[in-house]
Amino acid sequence: MTATSRGAPDLAVLRRAVAHLAPSLDLLRDLGTAFTEAGHELALVGGPVRDAFLGREAPDLDFTTSARPDQSEAILAAWAETTWDIGRAFGTIGAVRGGTTVEVTTYRADAYDRATRKPVVAFGDNLLDDLRRRDFTVNAMALRLPSLEFIDPYGGLADLAARRLRTPGPATTSFADDPLRMMRAARFAARLRLIPDAEVLAAMSELADSIAIVSAERVRDELSKLLLAPDPRPGLALLVDSGLAERILPELPALRLEIDEHHRHKDVYEHSLTVLEQAIALEGPPHADPAQVPGPDLVLRLAALLHDIGKPQTRRFEAGGGVSFHHHEVVGAKLARTRLKALRYDKDTIAAVSRLVELHLRFHGYGEGSWTDSAVRRYVTDAGPLLARLHRLTRADCTTRNVRKARRLAATYDELEARIERLQEQEELGKVRPELDGHEIGALLGVPPGPLLGRAYQYLLAVRLDEGPIGKEAATERLRAWWAEHAE
Repeated sequence: MTATSRGAPDLAVLRRAVAHLAPSLDLLRDLGTAFTEAGHELALVGGPVRDAFLGREAPDLDFTTSARPDQSEAILAAWAETTWDIGRAFGTIGAVRGGTTVEVTTYRADAYDRATRKPVVAFGDNLLDDLRRRDFTVNAMALRLPSLEFIDPYGGLADLAARRLRTPGPATTSFADDPLRMMRAARFAARLRLIPDAEVLAAMSELADSIAIVSAERVRDELSKLLLAPDPRPGLALLVDSGLAERILPELPALRLEIDEHHRHKDVYEHSLTVLEQAIALEGPPHADPAQVPGPDLVLRLAALLHDIGKPQTRRFEAGGGVSFHHHEVVGAKLARTRLKALRYDKDTIAAVSRLVELHLRFHGYGEGSWTDSAVRRYVTDAGPLLARLHRLTRADCTTRNVRKARRLAATYDELEARIERLQEQEELGKVRPELDGHEIGALLGVPPGPLLGRAYQYLLAVRLDEGPIGKEAATERLRAWWAEHAE
């Protein structure tokens, strides 16, 4: 076990990292031997090496090699149970052996035209140049195989120890080549708590406009990974402070409303980040029952971050010194829907997040428990399958420093949840339907499926929500009376 690096690591640190790879060590050495015996170099590289020093499990094993793709494929075909070449154009051959997935990529020496983030693929001939083209120094470390020689030419291990985020070469060159790396910087700030150095920060600010050449899908994926990190705040703050958020999620920096000298409203930006943190704290463990909202939950986190984005458009300074944000939840829901659609989120995520934004203020009409059972039924029915998330979003939205007020709000919501639970036990609120189904309504009124039948259905649903179960006979009479007034 040896080390070749700028500032060689303590051998004890290196041994601990290698020990963390112990479950895969035999496989690593075996694969390394297969390549070296064929006359090629092989090294474990990037995330798996970084994560070994952090004591974290790496989901994938990535390798770099001097072998060209055809040569890699031949070696892997003899070594593995299955291979695939979907990444051949980029030098990557994948394989599976014993349930472990590996990807082997030929040394790269790509060039970029900077009109797109797609490189002109060129294969390299040495490991050090391959490492130099990687995004950050902490990802530019390698472990030669089968010798286990540690290679760290750009000081990645020292940066990892210092929680510092740097690029192997000039940051402006790195980000101009691939602007998505700026999004990755924000993700690493959130996921690994790495702090960008001054050069990285300056380059991100200078090149923020270049994120426009990156597809919305790629930006979305990085944003989602950031939000799913244990602590998204540092990453989101980096997006805002660098100006990147102005280009990809402008509603977020727009929350930094100017606070008037009398502090008549909260700092909405800081409030939103706090709500996100509190929502995360209310998530259940990863494999919990759905009613506990197992984390990390992207829908809840997006809703928490975006719940107040309607405030900048609705802020009004009232006579007497007050500030209002009337209907900001409705405006915010529309803005959330538009932004998430632009980021190419799927329809279910867009619908769920925008609905939570629309509903997040509903609880504040509850007062001191003054809702009727009908209002409670409507709350549950309007939330539908989002009720568990709405509970957590509503609770997270309390960021007051007034301890008595916070306790009162929590107690009131406790009481609402208890009422919901009692009504659910009595009436199965999650399955509330009119007491006559569509076929029965159509037969009774003699109308075919269409808008008129839909109106009749909604009328009976409203009766059910307002009055609870009344039985089919009573529902039939109520429908006939309604029909007598509304038949066209």
